[in-house]
Amino acid sequence: MPPPAAARQATLRTSNLGLVLRTVCGAGEPVSRADVAVRTGMTRSTASRLADDLVSAGLVDEAERTAGPARGRPATPLLPGARVTALGLQADAGVLAARVVDLRGRVVAERLVEGDWVGSDPASTLGHLGGLAAEVLAGLPRDVRVVGAGLALPGIVDVDRGVLLRAPNLGWSDLSPADLLAGSLPPGLRPALGNEADLAARTVADSAPGRPGAHRDFLYLSGQIGIGGAAVLDGRVMAGSAGWAGEVGHVCVDPAGPACPCGSTGCLERYAGRYAMLAAAGLPPETPPAELAARAAAGEAAARGALDSAAGALGVALAGVLNVLDLPTVVLGGHLAALADRLAPALEEQLARRVLSARWRRPRIEAAGAHPAAGATGAALRTLDEVLRAPELLLPGPVVARAQ
Repeated sequence: MPPPAAARQATLRTSNLGLVLRTVCGAGEPVSRADVAVRTGMTRSTASRLADDLVSAGLVDEAERTAGPARGRPATPLLPGARVTALGLQADAGVLAARVVDLRGRVVAERLVEGDWVGSDPASTLGHLGGLAAEVLAGLPRDVRVVGAGLALPGIVDVDRGVLLRAPNLGWSDLSPADLLAGSLPPGLRPALGNEADLAARTVADSAPGRPGAHRDFLYLSGQIGIGGAAVLDGRVMAGSAGWAGEVGHVCVDPAGPACPCGSTGCLERYAGRYAMLAAAGLPPETPPAELAARAAAGEAAARGALDSAAGALGVALAGVLNVLDLPTVVLGGHLAALADRLAPALEEQLARRVLSARWRRPRIEAAGAHPAAGATGAALRTLDEVLRAPELLLPGPVVARAQ
């Protein structure tokens, strides 16, 4: 038996609410209600009513009217809501981050601390992260609404159960980080877990919630103490059957190579991870990547050797991934982004030789943005994507069917 007409109209309205919000968020510039109607195929009255509902919920803001070339009353520009935000967290072996991002993709507030949390106690480290989150949230204006939270972690994550199965560089396994953060966060703000590289890749695939970035098909490498990876196709991370795809840092480039905390030998991150590169160059682990690059540019043999070794290992691992997945671009993040100018020439030469299709489409190497802890931003973006899919959940009162 078909659903009642009221139920069908309610479903249509919720779908159209999401469509209007995604249209406003996905536009490069402010749009009017009339623009929304044209882009969605709705009537102007329908688009206007839905936009009014989104404005009343703070999901869409009205900007000042500007007179245009046409006669009549100027249209009111619509923008993504500046008061609707999400909290993005990241716990990594070298950084802890708490960041609040709004629907316009702007960072509203953040706290970052660099350090060494290799082999650290999970409760202590996550307690530190929870303190950063509490400070960030306490400093927000009263009218800012935090609608959810996400947590980026380096390793294998069971997203559905909220369990970190294993993070080799942190030395953590089989724990529920959200439980350890609960005492620091407001009631009901339980962060959803995700792999750090998967979430960081979102910052390349999307420039803001609902707005595509410059690249839609690419391989992302997240450089921290180790190396994470994510393959992205048409703007979506290729998660794999259990959500564990993309562990490029643990691709073996030399079976006889050094032991890795993951239990294997000769993994890529043993050559191109930040600590591994600095150790090969004879530098302390706290040395900034820029200093390593400067020493190599000055002709220091150990520094040049470390970068050459890293580029060689990257070439072997990436060529195998690109031959399998047919992706046109490699985006280097974290410390690899800071070293991209030094790594890219040798790496591109290797890929030109090793990637079967390079004769027709040579793989490109690009550096990600310089913002640290991209996984925290990606965790916030993922939460805000849920808002774009179901904005009716944030509207006051129940969703009521209206005549369309």
